[in-house]
Amino acid sequence: MSAAHDDHHHGPAKGISRWLFTTNHKDIGSLYLWFSFAMFLLGGTFAMVIRAELFQPGLQLVDPNFFNQMTTMHGLIMVFGAVMPAFVGLANWMIPMMIGAPDMALPRMNNWSFWILPFAFAMLSSTLLMESGAPNFGWTFYAPLSTTYAPSSVTFFIFAVHIMGASSIMGAINIIATVLNMRAPGMTLMKMPLFVWTWLITAYLLIAVMPVLAGVVTMMLFDIHFGTSFFNAAGGGDPVLFQHVFWFFGHPEVYIMILPAFGVVSAIIPTFARKRLFGYDSMVYATASIAFLSFIVWAHHMFTVGMPIAGELFFMYATMLIAVPTGVKVFNWVATMFRGSMTFETPMLFAIAFVVLFTMGGFTGLMLAITPADFQYHDTYFVVAHFHYVLVPGAVFSIMAAAYYWLPKWTGYMYDERLGKLHFWLSFIGVNVLFFPQHFLGLAGMPRRIPDYALQFADFNWISSIGGFLFGASQLILLFVVIKCIKGGKKATDQVWEGAQGLEWTVASPAPYHTFATPPDPKLIHDQ
Repeated sequence: MSAAHDDHHHGPAKGISRWLFTTNHKDIGSLYLWFSFAMFLLGGTFAMVIRAELFQPGLQLVDPNFFNQMTTMHGLIMVFGAVMPAFVGLANWMIPMMIGAPDMALPRMNNWSFWILPFAFAMLSSTLLMESGAPNFGWTFYAPLSTTYAPSSVTFFIFAVHIMGASSIMGAINIIATVLNMRAPGMTLMKMPLFVWTWLITAYLLIAVMPVLAGVVTMMLFDIHFGTSFFNAAGGGDPVLFQHVFWFFGHPEVYIMILPAFGVVSAIIPTFARKRLFGYDSMVYATASIAFLSFIVWAHHMFTVGMPIAGELFFMYATMLIAVPTGVKVFNWVATMFRGSMTFETPMLFAIAFVVLFTMGGFTGLMLAITPADFQYHDTYFVVAHFHYVLVPGAVFSIMAAAYYWLPKWTGYMYDERLGKLHFWLSFIGVNVLFFPQHFLGLAGMPRRIPDYALQFADFNWISSIGGFLFGASQLILLFVVIKCIKGGKKATDQVWEGAQGLEWTVASPAPYHTFATPPDPKLIHDQ
């Protein structure tokens, strides 16, 4: 009560208490974005250790156990600490403004959702300093490796996962409550900008699958400390059960990380093509279809566990089916750009790179969906290449596009366009040099999650590591651009993007019935 009470009566809180007790959706959005950027740099540092070790064959920098800790922590921190909080931050900042709401529906819970995260990740990161070492069983933490053979720090990992899950569930409840209850008059569901739609659907996914993740880590906790045998074959349990429960969470999770990206790109491409988004309705239905299908494809991560052939066929065809609504979205983005008056400011460059490279990641996903082919690709670097093409030039590029696109709105100043373009080109080259050779490594049979490799894989690993260092270093430019923009510069007007004034809100969603340039027809307002 006290902080909000004081704010209300004595003006805005000063200094640190402003951030600790804030219930303002913009402040909380900024907190999420800064936190996710810090986690992005931390997770990136772990990736640099991985790429440095793999720079040449032989064991040189770190011992194999520490290498495994790095792969585990890199995955966990990038997924739960960088990508997801970044999208929640964008949602907090933009959704109330996009639907004409004064704030989020549950502002106190909003504060709580954010502030438990730094503690969760501090606890997770602290495992690196523990005697037993950090979790070393991969970000997918398959049992029994993560239960019977795990370091004692696994208990802290489980608690951290519970806290992240609670944060996600609260954030999702808040978004649903806001979008369903707080839209301005006339803002019908089918008039919302697509970013709002993608997040509304994502929020339902989060509420559906986060309890499943909580369930699987609780079963682990019981196996470790309370003598149960959920995943221990010696006690009548089943290690494959772990994979089923984990991937029932894990597959919708990858769509949680990409659907908001679709929303961002659907806002940016129409602005810089100076055309309304092509096929708005089909975009909404495609997003909903992808969300539905994401629940019935989980076992494509497990083709090699010995499923019945009928199961393998079902999961193969269901997985391929997801390519259809995804293809609809890609064609709609291309149709939006087609014959538009395009300009190529930094957000548009990231958005176009997203469409091209995400589509490539989609094609390798289609290859992995073919069950007999997947037996060859499974657990090789081909899988690593596939999901990094979807997550880095996919999710991460869209977050960067959103940051550049909305920075003028957030700060009141224009970012440095030359530095933005430099950041884009170095990131674009770096990410392809980093991940493209990994397809070849995987097809040649290099397994993932290993600290050493046979000589024939040396050249592609060398190239991949060079790309990794380039991509990692370029992110410092982004940090510089953001700080420089916050400090000042050219004032942002309502015509930030030359010639695109007034387009920002209207192009990503259907046009209003009238512009109020002439007195509106009362009948139209009544119908609306």
